[in-house]
Amino acid sequence: MSATTATAPRTGAPAATSSAPRRRGGRRGLSTALWSALSVVLFALFSFPVYWMVNTSFQPNNEIRGSEIHFWPDNFTLRNYATVLFDPGRTPFAPAAVNSLIVTLTTVVVALVFAFLAAIAVTRFRFSSRRGFIVMILVIQMIPGEAMIVSIFRVIDGWHLLNTLIGLTIVYVATVLPFTIWTLRGFVNGVPADLEEAAMIDGCSRAGAFWRVTFPLLAPGLVATGVFGFIQAWNEFVIALVLNARPEMMTLPVWLRTFLVANGTTNWAAIMAGSTLMAIPVIVFFLIVQGRMTSGLVSGAVKG
Repeated sequence: MSATTATAPRTGAPAATSSAPRRRGGRRGLSTALWSALSVVLFALFSFPVYWMVNTSFQPNNEIRGSEIHFWPDNFTLRNYATVLFDPGRTPFAPAAVNSLIVTLTTVVVALVFAFLAAIAVTRFRFSSRRGFIVMILVIQMIPGEAMIVSIFRVIDGWHLLNTLIGLTIVYVATVLPFTIWTLRGFVNGVPADLEEAAMIDGCSRAGAFWRVTFPLLAPGLVATGVFGFIQAWNEFVIALVLNARPEMMTLPVWLRTFLVANGTTNWAAIMAGSTLMAIPVIVFFLIVQGRMTSGLVSGAVKG
């Protein structure tokens, strides 16, 4: 009797031990399912406005202004895109798109060059005003651009650069530069300087060690920062409205404003069509650099 009683706990112990992993596995599976469901819900919430924009662009304007909600274009039409692209009574789409591309691409390239050099300077070198320079970058980012619009206008007007792409590009570079410097500083700081020293020991010059070793590691960070700079310059409206008011110098956000009618019927279908066309270059640019951007974001999250 005592022997049987003594061995009973030993026979029951394996069953209790084997059930614990099953419980942990069940909780892990339930947690994964809940996070997956939450991800799907968040994706639907964030993507629905984009879907609604595209859906509205294929509907007649009278259906949009009606009381009935159309989740699908019942009367599919391309008239809105024809109005946006070929309406002779409006400012043409193509010149505004070209202006936006020139200003945005120039802003991204110039800002990345200066930000890259500044990030290298504040990360690799020690100088007396280094800390003050970093603090100044943070302070500048806290100031909204609209608060400086009068000063910006007076400066650009004094340089005789109003209604020019050069003047708008200069302002955009100055606007994007603090963010790009601060972001690239994290990427540069995440690459150890010992890699350059090891390459120099192997026979490389300082410049050769930088371009052969350090720069390839920083390329994903440059791409990720360039995407954010591209979006910021592409979608900017207030500064472009103040500095480039002439129709031939409009960028796409300002051009899109021409569809708004103060004392009449606004063609919301055409506005949605123009917004869809305006979003295409950003999507194409993102798809081209998607791989580099993903690795850059992960690198910045780990190293920054």
